[in-house]
Amino acid sequence: MDIKAKINELVDKIKSDDSLMAEFKKDPIKAVEKLIGIDLPDDQIKAIVDGIKAKLSLDSIGSKLGGLFGKK
Repeated sequence: MDIKAKINELVDKIKSDDSLMAEFKKDPIKAVEKLIGIDLPDDQIKAIVDGIKAKLSLDSIGSKLGGLFGKK
């Protein structure tokens, strides 16, 4: 499994669904397990969750910076 590609796929799904975003914010591990359809031990899925959080944070920062410079 290409972890980076999976993280990007999950980020896209989470960003496009407000209820999924709320679920991810409430219980990220459970939300990711639901999305991938696999019940993994929490410590194994934590790396994916951390990657998603980082990507969501970077996307948010990029969006804000784009707004400052007139780009969206």
